Amino acid sequence: MNTQFRKGVLEICVLALISKKDMYGYEIVQNISKVIDVNEGTIYPILRRLTKEEYFETYILESSEGPARKYYKLTTLGKENLAKLMREWKDFVKAVNILINEEEGGNEFE
Repeated sequence: MNTQFRKGVLEICVLALISKKDMYGYEIVQNISKVIDVNEGTIYPILRRLTKEEYFETYILESSEGPARKYYKLTTLGKENLAKLMREWKDFVKAVNILINEEEGGNEFE
């Protein structure tokens, strides 16, 4: 996938995943990696920024599989931001699809 496409959608992907359930960083990376080629070095800066912007709260839970894990939980502000981003994303995709479909059926702009 094109790097610019990927960068543009990762924030919304992170927010959407955490809106479904609280997750720790590596779990977020693993889930996104199932559909988008991404690594930890890309996701953790997004998590830090979104936490600083108060879209997430964090808490620590002990793990039976190793060290304690930092979990991310969506705040009310984060839910509002996700809803806004989802509306913008859907409008954007709709607009691009209109252009793509016009191109496939013949360019009406000529």
